[in-house]
Parts: sequence; structure tokens; C-alpha cells
Amino acid sequence: MKKNSLVFGAISGVIISTFMGVSMAIMSYGSGDKDGGTGSMIIGFSAMAVAFSFIFVGVKNYRDKQNGGTITFGQGFLLGFMISLIASTLYVITWGVEFHFFMPDFMDKYSAMQVKQLKASGISGAALDKGIKSIESANYNYKHNPFFFAMYTYMEILPIGILITLISALILKRKTRATDSQ
Repeated sequence: MKKNSLVFGAISGVIISTFMGVSMAIMSYGSGDKDGGTGSMIIGFSAMAVAFSFIFVGVKNYRDKQNGGTITFGQGFLLGFMISLIASTLYVITWGVEFHFFMPDFMDKYSAMQVKQLKASGISGAALDKGIKSIESANYNYKHNPFFFAMYTYMEILPIGILITLISALILKRKTRATDSQ
């Protein structure tokens, strides 16, 4: 199980990290933020789905080739979670390098976009001030608190991996070995 989690987690992590790196570079240096980052988010979530398809492949591989054709929901979930965690960790590391060394102004731009959207929503007075302070606080923590940075970044990707893990474990669970009907 350990080997499968490492192999398929690394494959998934490299795929999602590559897509994220390219997507952010395009958004930052290419077409910019004309659509509010929507195009980049669509690419990002699509890449997560593609990368996390290796959860299914990894669990199926383990079930069929190393576990005698059987796997419980718990075993499938544990393996899928480990694959998700490894892939997500590679994503967090890649984003950390890209953010801190190549895009240090990302949060300032993102926060400015959030403030603009907040103001355009029609909120005013104390609610607007509270919203702006919340955005500024999150911006500061993201840039200056490594724990906050890591947890916030994990929350972008890990829930999707867990969802695909649940689906994979449910689909692939098999308590008895499948027999050939030939």
C-alpha cells in the first residue's frame, strides 16, 4: 500500500503542480486577470480532477495486483487519502515556491480584487469596513504566517482529493475475489 500511495501520489502531485504552475504563470504574465481569475480556476479544478483520477487508478491497482482482487472501503479510503495527501503536499510546496519567489504580489492583487467585488456588492458602512479588515487580515496572514499559508493552500485541493477518494473507495470495494466466468 505504501508503494502505491507514493507512486500514484507523486504522479498526481506532479500533474497538478505542473498545471497550477503553468496556469498561474499564464494568469500573472500572460492574459492577466481580465476574467477575475475564472479561466485559471476552471483550468485548475479541471487539472485537479485529472490528477486525482490517479486515486482511482492507484486503488484499483492495489486491489487487483497486490491484494488478491479484494479491498475494503476502509483500505481503499486510506490508500486514496494517502495519495491525495502526497499530491496535495506537492501542490502546497510548488505553490509556496511560486508564490514566494515568482509572484510575491499575488495576494495584494487578489485582495484588491476582493475589495473591489465587496464594494460593488452594495455593502456599505460598518459591514464594508468589517469585510475590508477581514480581507486585509487574511492577506497579512497568508503572506507572513507559514502555517496559515499551508492550511489555506491545502484547503484549496485536499477536499477535492477526499471527495474523489470516497467515490473511488465506494466503487472499488470488493470483499470477495472476482472469479472468471469463462
